[in-house]
Amino acid sequence: GSTSRVLIVDDDVSVTDTFSRMLRLEGYEVWAALSADEGLTLAQAHRPHAIILDAMLPHLSGYEVCRLLKFDQKYQHIPVILFTARTRQEDREMGQAVGADAYLTKPASGTDLLAAVDELLNHTPASPAGGPS
Repeated sequence: GSTSRVLIVDDDVSVTDTFSRMLRLEGYEVWAALSADEGLTLAQAHRPHAIILDAMLPHLSGYEVCRLLKFDQKYQHIPVILFTARTRQEDREMGQAVGADAYLTKPASGTDLLAAVDELLNHTPASPAGGPS
């Protein structure tokens, strides 16, 4: 099939570099953005198949970006993975409220990230070992 396009938005360039490289090695086409504005611009330009969003972006949080995308009919079908260093229940609830499709807790390994992207793009059921659903 055609190459899956992934957009990663994180204000830490070491994060976007590392994960972009890994995703490209897996055959994904990847765009990286260091800010919410840039992320939204790239989402409009490239219509990615999945978006990885850092929850703690400057200016606009990943939660707000997710909400903007999910309220827009052009983008609401795109799965969003929220990347958060915070694991409190209220953070998850906020993620659910804005329509995030999956969560990754920082620091996440590349393996975790690839599994999450893969699962959302292929809609394969998660393995039972993946913790509480």
